[in-house]
Amino acid sequence: LHLHAPQNLKEKRSVVKRIIGRCRERFPVSAAEVGSQDLWQRAELGVCMVATNEADIQTVFSHIEDEIDRLALADVLDQDTEFLHYS
Repeated sequence: LHLHAPQNLKEKRSVVKRIIGRCRERFPVSAAEVGSQDLWQRAELGVCMVATNEADIQTVFSHIEDEIDRLALADVLDQDTEFLHYS
């Protein structure tokens, strides 16, 4: 993510906390900041979800991107999705 407002790491933590909190509150996911901790205008989030099919996960992840856009605190610069299948 590219964060719009933070001028320092303390402000960044507040913005990231708000984005992660909103994701956890509105969607059945686990989320955490997983990278770029010392850059105050960048954040890397990891989001995890368990479901019976990939389509459900893709739908939720799409809604998460839309929610981040609606919050207007950050722009999604890139996203990578990985599916793990167990039998």
